Amino acid sequence: MKQIGVGIVGFGTVGAGVVDGLQRNRELLAHRIGADIVARRIADVDLARDRGVAVDPAILTTDARAVINDPSVDIVVELIGGTGIARTLVIEALKAGKAVVTANKKLLAEYGEEIFSLAETAGVDLYFGASVGGGIPIVRVLREGLVGNSIQSLFGILNGTCNYILTRMENESIPFDEALKAAQTAGYAESNPSLDIDGFDTAHKAVILASLAYGFQVPMSVAAVEGIRSLAGVDVQFARELGYRIKLLAVIRRDGAEIEVRVHPTLVTRDHMLASVSHAFNAVMVRGDFAGDTLYYGRGAGREPTASTVIGDIGDVARNLLAGSPRHSRGIARLSSEPLRVRALSAIHSRYYLRLMVVDRAGTLGQFTTILGKHGVSIHAVSQKGGADDQEGGFVPVVALTHLAREADVDAALAEIRATGIVGEDPVKLRMLD
Repeated sequence: MKQIGVGIVGFGTVGAGVVDGLQRNRELLAHRIGADIVARRIADVDLARDRGVAVDPAILTTDARAVINDPSVDIVVELIGGTGIARTLVIEALKAGKAVVTANKKLLAEYGEEIFSLAETAGVDLYFGASVGGGIPIVRVLREGLVGNSIQSLFGILNGTCNYILTRMENESIPFDEALKAAQTAGYAESNPSLDIDGFDTAHKAVILASLAYGFQVPMSVAAVEGIRSLAGVDVQFARELGYRIKLLAVIRRDGAEIEVRVHPTLVTRDHMLASVSHAFNAVMVRGDFAGDTLYYGRGAGREPTASTVIGDIGDVARNLLAGSPRHSRGIARLSSEPLRVRALSAIHSRYYLRLMVVDRAGTLGQFTTILGKHGVSIHAVSQKGGADDQEGGFVPVVALTHLAREADVDAALAEIRATGIVGEDPVKLRMLD
């Protein structure tokens, strides 16, 4: 049986999981793929730390280029992350004619056009299933399973840290800071959690999914990103009372020649399938013109789930090598000559949750609803929340849910409301999933 050599650059949590999976299921992989897949070289700056997996010391090196240049390595697996040395090594591997498997969402979101173009020019495979969704095969779904569908929309919970925090905030009525500390204690959040809680981890994944769905490299610069750092516990609880859950949601959809790519806290009705996704789990709902709605659910990170997807990619590349058919599965495939553009956030239409701390005097409720109406923002429901104990300096919380409205109109109305002096602090605006 033909052997296919794998070289791994980055022997951290996921890298160790990949090696463990290749060793533990070596015979299973050989039966399914028709080749013996073997880890030939492993590079990392730290070779002393115990990874919980037995490795022949002879294949370990601190020189990443030794992996790329090893003639027995057919597939280079990049698991360093980031856009520094990882980008350099991926480029060098592709130029050397080596197939590449990567889990590097940041690299593909920010330099995807360069990387995919180079892979095509070099005529080698580039697989990246683990860059989005960990153990959820959402990249494979878009590249293969739904290849016959025009993708209308994708809604995704793509960050387990944020989902864990939001679940704790709702279930235990605790503030954001306390829920974040719980996530750090549980190992779901880093000591510096900004990439997660400010929404950029989700945005990197959203950009990759949008690029796959719509056939052009979506720049990170055009993705609208809001995180959950400033989300107040009172809004989580008010949303719950109204029949909603708040999720950090990636919203990707097409409307004619425009697409939307945005990440922000979103109110989701409690009977929606995405609302049931709790703690550190991820999910993506995809709507295709033929398949309709399909849902993909599972662990979005972690050693075994992510390693599972990486190994799946290795298996696909191995099949292609056996068949002598690289480029079997394309990267970002341009779908048509029709130019698509990303819609500005100010131009989107959504329903909105608005919370205002309104001065407690007669006529103010009518005043702010009149201003909303003046800007074309129609109110679906409005209510004053709480009683006398909820007043703050003579202001009371009022929550309004709008009908579908344009973002720019909502912002203009809120700016005018602030200018009147009838609110004691900046209004809270959260979008709702239609």
